[in-house]
Amino acid sequence: MDDLSPIGWALRPLKHYADFRGRAPRAEYWWFVLFVLIAEILIMVLDSILGLNRAVGPYGLLVSLFIFSVIIPHIAVGVRRLHDTDHSGWWLLIGFIPIVGAITLLVFFSTAGDPESNRYGLDPYGPGDLEEVFA
Repeated sequence: MDDLSPIGWALRPLKHYADFRGRAPRAEYWWFVLFVLIAEILIMVLDSILGLNRAVGPYGLLVSLFIFSVIIPHIAVGVRRLHDTDHSGWWLLIGFIPIVGAITLLVFFSTAGDPESNRYGLDPYGPGDLEEVFA
């Protein structure tokens, strides 16, 4: 991996915007989720300050645009994260089942990936004993 800093991990899904192939380690997925969450909160505050909150249903205009812009990389990194645990990306659809789906995905996303190559590709960390940021 080029840059193993938390910011590098958080921005990696944006660099691979709509890439559903390959594998994403836990660090890449969880740092991206944290980045999106913090950005959404800051943009909600900005929406409120500018008086744009509730412009698009319950959401502000800016946060709606932000969510729309990160939905594809969020789905893509989720699919690649599932691939890292040797699950099909179609498992992402289980999230539509209330409670059970969320718990299942939380377990899959939190589970360590295959240390060897699997049917979706090589270990995202490459050869060697490189530790994850979120181990």
